[in-house]
Amino acid sequence: MLKSDATPARKTPSAPDGNAVPKDNKRTKVAAGFLRQIEPAEPAIVEGAVSDQTPSQDAPPAPEPPQSSVAAHPHEIELKLLVDADRIAHFNAAPVVAANARNKGSRKHLRSVYYDTPERMLRRNGLSLRVRQSGARFVQTVKTEAADDPLRRGEWEASVASLAPDLALAMPFIPEKLRSRLEARPLEAVFTADVHRHARMIDLPSGTVEIAFDRGVLTASDRSLPVSEIELELKSGSASAIYEVALRLAEHGAVKPSIRSKSARGFDLAAGTPPAARRPRKLRLDPSVTLDEAFATILRSCFLHLLQSLPAAEDGRNPEGVHQLRVALRRIRSALDLMRSVGALSNLDALRSEARWLAQDLSAARDWDVFQLETLPTIAKACPSIAGFDALGRAAAERQSDAYRKAHHALDDRRCAMFLIGLGNWIETRGWSNDVAAEDLGRLAEPAVNFAQRILSEQYAKALKRGRRFKSLTMEELHRVRLATKRLRYLSEFLLPLFADRKSARKFARRLAGLQEELGAFNDMAVTASLLDGLGAAPDGAIAAAAIAGWQARASIGVRPALQGTWRDFTAARVPWSSQG
Repeated sequence: MLKSDATPARKTPSAPDGNAVPKDNKRTKVAAGFLRQIEPAEPAIVEGAVSDQTPSQDAPPAPEPPQSSVAAHPHEIELKLLVDADRIAHFNAAPVVAANARNKGSRKHLRSVYYDTPERMLRRNGLSLRVRQSGARFVQTVKTEAADDPLRRGEWEASVASLAPDLALAMPFIPEKLRSRLEARPLEAVFTADVHRHARMIDLPSGTVEIAFDRGVLTASDRSLPVSEIELELKSGSASAIYEVALRLAEHGAVKPSIRSKSARGFDLAAGTPPAARRPRKLRLDPSVTLDEAFATILRSCFLHLLQSLPAAEDGRNPEGVHQLRVALRRIRSALDLMRSVGALSNLDALRSEARWLAQDLSAARDWDVFQLETLPTIAKACPSIAGFDALGRAAAERQSDAYRKAHHALDDRRCAMFLIGLGNWIETRGWSNDVAAEDLGRLAEPAVNFAQRILSEQYAKALKRGRRFKSLTMEELHRVRLATKRLRYLSEFLLPLFADRKSARKFARRLAGLQEELGAFNDMAVTASLLDGLGAAPDGAIAAAAIAGWQARASIGVRPALQGTWRDFTAARVPWSSQG
């Protein structure tokens, strides 16, 4: 469950049609990157996530490239729905399609080749380069990954002569710092996508959506991966039209919402690695932003993290996947709780309840991962003379497998899909504006800074109150301190960007994170005790279980002085939201 395959050998740097990959391309003075905007005149930004095979955290912004050589599509707005291959025709006959499609659509056979350097320079920087053949036409596409919005990605197209890429046409969309390095390295074909597509246009009052039913296969060396999905791409109108179609399709049959591209799947296939488990990106909030806009930015960030965490959690080979998905769900719940401060919102409780349900069904898998990968091996290595750790590990592995089956059952449940699509639609349409009472509506137009100062002050005061006489607190009281500081940490992640220009913000965030981490270690000990109590290990594992319990009991005493020092450092830090911050 937690294993990954070996990395395959590199391919030769040539296109599948036998043409050599261009090497001597002219450099261009035009910089480019990911366009976050609707209008094509705004600056561009490339952003990615922290991972060995995924993009770097921040690439520099750059102006937009000239439009003379490329199709005028600065971005795409798209959501995928993964479906069973034998059910894809069933969705083509769904009422939302039958009643709103313009006609029977078009059918195409698409053959695509994805290129990168041997070191995967493009992928590491959040870029992909593809050449697609459809009939006699060849189109080269440069794409960027989602930066701060789940549905939107940069996309630029240009016609080329064959399946071999034309790097000169791609250069306007490559960050300047990468161009000379990219020119010095040959491109190679990493994988291919062979897809049969049936595309139709759906017209709704909220917008026009192209719905594409894709069936095919991704191939990398001797590996292959089937493709069976429905792509929903906005052509005009509001992005809420995508969620409207997705919701209607989810009511018609089992679907899994996804923002994971064919490119991401293909590169992981070629490398034999599981999907990356990504940490949330740091928020950026302008101090002058309104509360309504701040809510939208916070929720989009949380939802993006949630959707990015799903593939790794569903795959199961990387335990960080379930962990990051649980973190994303906690962030969603914290953001929804934050919005309660504005007034009564009718949909908050339902959304929060669904997030809580999903998180609960993932919790056991995460607990057993920590036990199997951290707690058990650490203590077993430190106590080589004690017998029974192997037997205890085998018993724990059975519980771990049961927990993962429960997690996967929840992720496969239609309830999960409906929650994700409904949440995305609520965020896209800013549903809170419709839910809030008329007398509270004006608060959404107020500066977010004022709201942040009040909310952070209140939660900080609660944390200090819970931590009074910290030195003499019991384990249960420390648990309550942990919950208060955890909530303060999430609120700080959401709202401290409004005070990002203050040095005290970074210092406060570091000390809060350190405190929460140490308090979390105490909580892990309590979780370990409950796991051991319910394990029912064979007698030959009982001694090892007792050793773990004793080890952690002693550790809880030994770390107390350090924890007290961390608490003192935290309480001594200047709060950045004060007028003197």
